Amino acid sequence: MKPDRSPWGRDTRALLRAGPFRRYLLGTSVSDTGTWMQIMAQGWVMSTLTDKAIMLGMVNFAAGLPMIFLTMFGGSVADRFDKRKILVWTQVVQIALALVVGWLIYTQRIQIWHIILVAGLLGVAFAFEHPSLSALVPELVKREEIAGAVALDRAVFHCARFVGPSVAGLVVAAWGAAAAFFANAFSFVALIIALLSLPPRVPGSKEEEAQRASGFKDGFRYVRADKPSLAMVGMIACMTIFIFPTVSVMMPLYARDVLHFGPDKFGYLMASAGIGSVVGAIGLITIPHARRLGWMTAGAVAVAIAVLVLSRVHDFFFAAGSLVVISLGLSMIFGLSNTIVQERAPAHLRGRVSAVMGLSFFGLMPVAGLGVTSLADAIGMRTALAASAIGYAVVALFILSRIGGRLNATPATMRSSEVSEVAAAPS
Repeated sequence: MKPDRSPWGRDTRALLRAGPFRRYLLGTSVSDTGTWMQIMAQGWVMSTLTDKAIMLGMVNFAAGLPMIFLTMFGGSVADRFDKRKILVWTQVVQIALALVVGWLIYTQRIQIWHIILVAGLLGVAFAFEHPSLSALVPELVKREEIAGAVALDRAVFHCARFVGPSVAGLVVAAWGAAAAFFANAFSFVALIIALLSLPPRVPGSKEEEAQRASGFKDGFRYVRADKPSLAMVGMIACMTIFIFPTVSVMMPLYARDVLHFGPDKFGYLMASAGIGSVVGAIGLITIPHARRLGWMTAGAVAVAIAVLVLSRVHDFFFAAGSLVVISLGLSMIFGLSNTIVQERAPAHLRGRVSAVMGLSFFGLMPVAGLGVTSLADAIGMRTALAASAIGYAVVALFILSRIGGRLNATPATMRSSEVSEVAAAPS
């Protein structure tokens, strides 16, 4: 038996060689940077239009509602049709919406209902984009390279999370929020070019193609039967309910009204969160299978403590430090959860399994965003942050204690009973 080792090595570094995966990384790095610029600018625009946290929750609700009803359909479409074409069309839709909002801001006609409506339309696009994008990355590499590919993809995403908001803060301060939206619209072109350069998926056997055309319920059946995958869906859902609404949805108002920061410092706050995310994503590459459970447990504890600290700070540097720790822990847990699920999922089900994972985040975000922001309006933002930290710690540690060492097993060393249980799931 080969000794357990980190996925970082020649195979992972080889992913950066010339080829489809590298072209995809280059395109998505530009597009992700523009997306984070728009996210920062939109949050700042909303904070100038309202002082109610619930209104930020409404934008989040509008974006997530289509995900609840369409994500599983999007997963079925991703398994059945060409993911490249699906993704190109979703990028075109996002270009159009970014230009519309940018023009409304530039002409000073922007209203809250405009942002809510556009968020809903973006949610429709995301319902098709997310499962296709999640399932595309494993198709661009060999199966044994999936862990490294997922880690590198997340690292690029979080590097953009670091660069995008800091650049957007300067852009918004100098030229206004509209410029960030226009820049995002232009950034999608890079990803479209990369997608068009990718080779189509090689068709499988008649049996596999028939399985790809089966209903979206097969994705739910698989996740329900595979206990480690089900636990990872639970971990993502736990983060979505307790943490993401506090550190993303509510953060523009928290920075403006509680910490009294301007757009430049708010951009730097988001960038500091990006630093932690980058470190977490890169660190993910070095975590061997046998230590996954320990690292996820440590990450959950660190996130809970950092959110508690964030609920009490007043100084910029302490707030930024808290966000670094929070984003580092969330990035590592999110990346490990996604890696474990993608490694275990059969190729013909990967789009639908990715959709189930997406539902645990995007599907819950509308309700969670409204719940946490309503709580913040009722009891105060600082108290809401503290309550969220405690709730997250309790639920996350319970899930990890129940799944135990199953997270440390590679797909090749799954117990025969596990394999049988998954295979026996009714179809």
